[in-house]
Amino acid sequence: MGHDISGYNKAGEEIAYARFSSGNYNATVLYDLLDAHNYYAGVSGSGGGSTFSIQQIEHALNSFNRLYNNDASSHSNSDFLSGDQKQILDFIKNCLATAQKEGNVKVFFG
Repeated sequence: MGHDISGYNKAGEEIAYARFSSGNYNATVLYDLLDAHNYYAGVSGSGGGSTFSIQQIEHALNSFNRLYNNDASSHSNSDFLSGDQKQILDFIKNCLATAQKEGNVKVFFG
């Protein structure tokens, strides 16, 4: 079991992916940043998904930056992030790029 969280564009192509083992508390960080608590099912995601707007993903990125005192525009600061933190940041940034291009992004919580 584990958390496999994927982002998709409108064509159904996976544009972002994050994987956490079932006991990894960092999975809850991503759920929190996306305000997606209802998709958290303990040892894995619920199997559901939702569509997120540009504003929701921007909010997640801003919250991430506040949480980790990180400036996402600075590559030097991201060098100090842990592997899971980088995975979360990359996931959010990839989702944001798609949302900015297409108006929203679909995220599946498995």
